Amino acid sequence: MSKKIRNILKKKNKSKIVSLTAYSKNVARILDKYCDIILVGDSMANVLYGMKNTHSINLDHIIQHSLSVKKGVKKSLVVVDMPKGTYQTKKEAKKNAKNIINTTKCDAVKLESNNKNFNIIKHLVNSNIPVMGHIGYTPQFKKKFKIEGNTVDKALNLLKEAKSIEKAGAFSIVLECLSPNASKLITKNLSIPTIGIGSSSECDGQILVTDDMLGLSGFYPKFVKKYVSLDRIIEKAVKKYTKDVKQKKFPNKKNYLNGTKFR
Repeated sequence: MSKKIRNILKKKNKSKIVSLTAYSKNVARILDKYCDIILVGDSMANVLYGMKNTHSINLDHIIQHSLSVKKGVKKSLVVVDMPKGTYQTKKEAKKNAKNIINTTKCDAVKLESNNKNFNIIKHLVNSNIPVMGHIGYTPQFKKKFKIEGNTVDKALNLLKEAKSIEKAGAFSIVLECLSPNASKLITKNLSIPTIGIGSSSECDGQILVTDDMLGLSGFYPKFVKKYVSLDRIIEKAVKKYTKDVKQKKFPNKKNYLNGTKFR
């Protein structure tokens, strides 16, 4: 187990874990100053590529973006989503996870649970591949976006699923769109950290899609707090640039390359 993962485990019941998504070096470089975990999420399907869901992102997409992200990271734990259809069998999962880790030098992979693939998590962990789990609303397996664990029986079933993921060897688990009671129940009964998204403050940490919280994606469900409307700031800058070009104010002499230095 790496030092970075041990540090994440030590935060359980002590300090909140901060996590955000990144798909590029430039964003990762900023997040690295503040985040404990940076996730190269398959959410890039919606955020970057305009796909209707995460199902069409492939291994090449994930690896290329992970390579970029890793260049901007010095201290954060970098976790990479395994795309849909890349971990259906133990053999396939090991091959693809090793490809991700060996090519990108990232720290761990994340698998969504279908309440059946615990043996695949165990196989990866036994192969020295660190795994983050993911339960609740799992976009790769569920079509309907809804709150999970909002009855006692459903919450207990989720706890059982989470316990199975922990037993399989995962070092942490994402809880997506769980009721506060279910989140509290699971967090209290696991020895590994829980990272919530739309699952209340009862979790050991939180994650959001960075483009959502910055006001870039256009997707703002109730559980997202938009910290800035970056789309408006960018539009203002583009508008000013457009005006300068049309009025021949840019480029001016300050921007001319007369010397030998490019920057």
